[in-house]
Amino acid sequence: MFGSIFYNLWGALIAFSCYFFITLQQPYTPLRIIIGSFIAAIIVFFVMYIVRFLIAYVLFTPNADQALADSELEEHSSTHLNEGSNEASSTSSTVEFQDENTEDIAQVVRTMLNREDEQQVNA
Repeated sequence: MFGSIFYNLWGALIAFSCYFFITLQQPYTPLRIIIGSFIAAIIVFFVMYIVRFLIAYVLFTPNADQALADSELEEHSSTHLNEGSNEASSTSSTVEFQDENTEDIAQVVRTMLNREDEQQVNA
């Protein structure tokens, strides 16, 4: 299920509070107000299980469909890899940064930021 019982407790607390403050202005006895608030809290507590189930059902992504999509992607990429191996070697992307040291990249970023700061101060 999506979330935890914590969401059920929050829903119950909100339901209790809303019912309590709405009926507090009505000419009901205090015992009736409190009992009604507890009943509303219990009902919302159990309704939250259904809400959590529906949210989990909507957000559920089955692994079988994902594996199928991955296998189709591999087939598609393998055919393009054979056809355009020369194109893949000539394109420049972030793959070139995998061989470099992360500290070197961080240093380059720092110097670029310092240059921007100096240009803003001079302008």
